[in-house]
Amino acid sequence: MTDAGRIYTPDAEHSFPDAKLNEVLARIEADEEIAALLEAQNVNAVDRMRYNDHGTKHVTIVRNRALCLYDLLKAGGVEFNGASQQGLAEADESVIVALAATLHDVGHLVHREEHAYYSIPLAETVLDRFLPEFYPDVADRVRMKGEILHAILCHHTAERPLTTEAGIIRVADALDMERGRSRIPYEQGGRGINTLSSQAISRVTLTEGRSRPVMVEIEMTNAAGVYQVDNLLKAKIEGSGLEDLVRIVAVNTDENREQLVERIEL
Repeated sequence: MTDAGRIYTPDAEHSFPDAKLNEVLARIEADEEIAALLEAQNVNAVDRMRYNDHGTKHVTIVRNRALCLYDLLKAGGVEFNGASQQGLAEADESVIVALAATLHDVGHLVHREEHAYYSIPLAETVLDRFLPEFYPDVADRVRMKGEILHAILCHHTAERPLTTEAGIIRVADALDMERGRSRIPYEQGGRGINTLSSQAISRVTLTEGRSRPVMVEIEMTNAAGVYQVDNLLKAKIEGSGLEDLVRIVAVNTDENREQLVERIEL
């Protein structure tokens, strides 16, 4: 599904070949409740806790990165087990990824702490309304909902992802690390390690890998970016099920000062 040499960058618009996925994405964009949730969930994270963005922008980036990961893994011949083990169609894999990425952080509406658990009942309410349009069969809706909720739960908890779809959400969440994500809290005076380290990441690019299906290249402008790579991203990769499928290379591009860290590879 992926053209040779195709590069995924944060600002580029990407189209995906699955007709069902594109219908779902269009419906997501037009859904007023989802839009309201994504805006409201950012208040606790940014306004009250001065944490990095966890609203519409974050979700859009995570969803795009998740679908790019899906695209590259499929092109690399990786087998997905979430939809297939539930007897669902191959086209449902990317739908699971898209909806889980969209709703993974809605629990922030309740609280930042333990937000993945709060996301489950909130996302379930949305899915009970959303899924019937695409899955008229009750059994298919139940199975889709279960897979989506599983991926949401495992994105930021000790629970291990049991499907490739869920592993993608876990990793994609950590791949939203460029400085734009921390712009609001930084301008409001936030100087925590998450904000400062995000400010140090200038670019994240996903491409087809040679030794592994996915190559993630991270450009950072100073050593503070190490926290994003070695602490946050590494923690998400470990236990995701994608450890042997994704190669991470981070390079310090600052040529104007002494480089404490020049390169990190996971």
